[in-house]
Amino acid sequence: MQPDQATISLLTRMYRGFNARDADAVLAEMQPDVEWPQAFLGGYVQGQVAVRAYWAKQWSEIDPHVNPTGFELLPDGRTDVTVHQVVRDLEGKLLLDTVVHHVYQLRDGLIARMDIQTT
Repeated sequence: MQPDQATISLLTRMYRGFNARDADAVLAEMQPDVEWPQAFLGGYVQGQVAVRAYWAKQWSEIDPHVNPTGFELLPDGRTDVTVHQVVRDLEGKLLLDTVVHHVYQLRDGLIARMDIQTT
């Protein structure tokens, strides 16, 4: 089953903002105490300030782009987004081209937590 259109729109805006490196736009879609995975470092950060700092570090070292290709509402209410992920180094050399799943928990219409599951 697909999530509602509001959820799909929120997550689509979030990916668009991330790929444009518009941290403010993406953070506006998150709870202040959001839990976010550090995909290329491991573990999680908590809170918008920590997410911004993590992205600044990430974007200074690699050039990731993530494009959603499907949305599924899970039985527990979370949303599983199938994502085509392409990561390049800062000179443009391809480092990774894969499909992953980003699983979102929303609270009051904003992202409260994201988990990454590889396929």
